[in-house]
Amino acid sequence: MKFLKLLYTIYGFTIFILLFLFFLPFLLIPIAFPNQFKITGIVNRWWAKGLFTFVFLPYKLEMEEKLDPARQYVFCPNHTSYMDIPAMGINPVNAIFVGKIEIASVPLFGFMYSRLHITVNRSSIKSKGNAVKLSIDAIDDGKSLVIFPEGGIYSKKPPSLTSFKDGAFRAAIEKQIPIVPVTMPNNWLILPDQKEMLLTRKLIKVIFHKPIETKGLKLEQVDELKEQVFSVIDNELNKHGYNTRNTG
Repeated sequence: MKFLKLLYTIYGFTIFILLFLFFLPFLLIPIAFPNQFKITGIVNRWWAKGLFTFVFLPYKLEMEEKLDPARQYVFCPNHTSYMDIPAMGINPVNAIFVGKIEIASVPLFGFMYSRLHITVNRSSIKSKGNAVKLSIDAIDDGKSLVIFPEGGIYSKKPPSLTSFKDGAFRAAIEKQIPIVPVTMPNNWLILPDQKEMLLTRKLIKVIFHKPIETKGLKLEQVDELKEQVFSVIDNELNKHGYNTRNTG
C-alpha cells in the first residue's frame, strides 16, 4: 500500500511540474505587464483544475454567498497541507498569495512566485512588516489576497487551528475590505505535512464562508476580527466531525 502511495505521489508531482511548465508562458504576461495581474488568478484556476483532473482528485467548491467579482477580498483559509495552495487556486475571485519566502528558492517556480505573489520571512519582524505594507499596496492596485492567517503549517494535531497572525486582518481593516474565511477540512488527509508526504485520493473540499465586512472597524479591533474568523473556520471543522475544540 505504501509503495502504491509513493507511485501515486510521484505521478502527482510529475503532473504538477508538467502543468507548471505548460502554463508558465501565460504567467510571463502578468510578470512583464503587472497591470494584467488578473491573468494570474485565471491561470491558477486552470492549473488547479487540471492538476486535480489528471491526478484523479475529486474536488468540490462550496460558496455560502456568491462573491461580487467587482469587489476585493482578503481570503483567510486554514492551513494544514501543501495541497492548500493548489486548492485555493480554484478560488472564483482572481487573487494573489502571501506566502513564505522559502518558496522563492524553488528553481523556476520560485522565480514565478516571487514576481507574482508576496513573500514573507516569518522569522523576521522587518520582513513581516514589509509584507503587510506590500499587501496594502497590492490592495491599492486592485488585487485580492489569499493569506493563511496561521502563518504556516504549525498545528501538531491537524486539522485543529493554531493562533492567527495579525497581518491579514490589519490589511483588511486598514483598506476596509471584507475578510472571507475559508475552510479546507480534508487536505491534511490528502497530503499530510509529514516527513514522508504521500498523496492519498480523497475529496478536496473548499468552503468559502460568508464575507465579514470591515467597514467601520478600527485597527484596535484586530483581535475581535481574528476571533470572529477563527470561530467560523473552527465551527466548520467541528461540523465535519473534527473535535478541534478539545485538541487545541
